[in-house]
Amino acid sequence: MSTNQSPELAIPQNNAPVTEPIETVLIDQRSITMLGTAHVSKASADKVQELIATGNYDAVAVELCPSRHKAIVNPDAMAKMDLFQVIKNGQASMVAASLALGAFQQRMAEQFGIEPGAEMRVAIKDAQAAHLPVILIDREIGVTLKRIYHNVPWWKRMGLLGGLIHSVISKEKVSAEEIEKLKEGDVLESTFSQFAEDEKDLFKPLISERDEYMAARLIKESRENNYQHILAIVGAGHMSGIQQIISHQQINDPEEAISRLDTQPVSSSWLKYLPWAIVLLILTGFAIGFMRSPDIGTAMILDWILINGGLSALGAAIAFAHPLTIITAFLAAPLTSLNPTIGAGMVVAAAETYLRRPKVEDFNRLRSDTTSLKGWWNNQVTRILLIFILSTMGSAIGTYVAGFRIFERLTG
Repeated sequence: MSTNQSPELAIPQNNAPVTEPIETVLIDQRSITMLGTAHVSKASADKVQELIATGNYDAVAVELCPSRHKAIVNPDAMAKMDLFQVIKNGQASMVAASLALGAFQQRMAEQFGIEPGAEMRVAIKDAQAAHLPVILIDREIGVTLKRIYHNVPWWKRMGLLGGLIHSVISKEKVSAEEIEKLKEGDVLESTFSQFAEDEKDLFKPLISERDEYMAARLIKESRENNYQHILAIVGAGHMSGIQQIISHQQINDPEEAISRLDTQPVSSSWLKYLPWAIVLLILTGFAIGFMRSPDIGTAMILDWILINGGLSALGAAIAFAHPLTIITAFLAAPLTSLNPTIGAGMVVAAAETYLRRPKVEDFNRLRSDTTSLKGWWNNQVTRILLIFILSTMGSAIGTYVAGFRIFERLTG
């Protein structure tokens, strides 16, 4: 495998200066031309259109995962989302994070006057018009987010959450330095850029793993389908990594690489038993309390209900939940906290969905509503996600606070 510049492709029409980097790598005498794009640049979208129009390619690869591709080709799909299934499958937090990332991208798009992911939309549209296959080479955003979360130490995870929140509520214009960063990365890198620069534990799942994943996908597709010349549309910041991996033959088995990088992170085995250990300690505390005195045992039960249920209900109330949903949170949290297989947020969000089912217009307004903090509270879809997150957090905090209170009663 070797690398070379592609001069015949690097010269645009009308002798205009080249602003998007173009590199070609060879795989078994077959070529892959990578166009490094800026996700906030209209020039990138124009360049994509120009290259596909040359007719030099037999396939077009894009830096998209299936879910993001679906959002582009079927923007109404969000309106068909089954919130009950999202909540039941434990995907509420992931959907909320994806919406926050989309809100950041939308804010950037509004400032630069270009539709989010315009170059990807052009690539898909023009490739289909030219009857060229479209190859999705990026890893699923949900897997990337989970691997980011798992790879970052627990004490730094609140900083990631803060980055997502800031991306939603910030109204500041992007500075010149941030614009340059945006030209090199996608919405994930842009949102977490302040962490990715200095944190190796974040850089790996966010940047280097995706470089390897996309390189493996390109190698696999080139070999299996015998594509002679693939045009790959990737963020400019990924070009160097992908190029080095392919040209230095760092991937011998692309299937193995893809499978490894697609693996969902697994928590340490002892962490699986931690919730049950906490439940056992709480129940043991209740038993000891009643053995000492019915009054002590009763006081412990009341502490558990008031603290755990109260904080979960407070979380639901902060999200402006229905009054009956708030009552549900108060009643459900003390019980679900004693059963780690059922989360308080799941029950509370399901109750809110039943009481105030989102309307079609709520789904249709998701893109615009998620760009402001007020919109998250006004839109019933995102409000349900907030209710899930905040009631879950309230119950989790309540479990530890109530647990310490029970311990104080036993030692007091």
